Amino acid sequence: MANVRNLKKDINYVLGDIIEAVYVWEYSNTDKDTKSSEAIIDEAIATFDALIVKVNEKDVENPKAHFKAINAELESKGRELIEKINKLG
Repeated sequence: MANVRNLKKDINYVLGDIIEAVYVWEYSNTDKDTKSSEAIIDEAIATFDALIVKVNEKDVENPKAHFKAINAELESKGRELIEKINKLG
């Protein structure tokens, strides 16, 4: 099922890029406290874990709707994390 594979790749790429953006911010702002940026990384990792668990669920009644909901959740969490990165001092 290529759809599941692509969804897993999307989750990996989106959240990986968010984590990379936080590292770039930390590298370019070495004089600032990193507690809030580390919290964003932790949240991205927790989101990754939660979404992968949902993707790997086997007993789903409507797989198409299930994967569509996971994709929507990825998009909303991704936007939320990006907003948090933009608000970093």
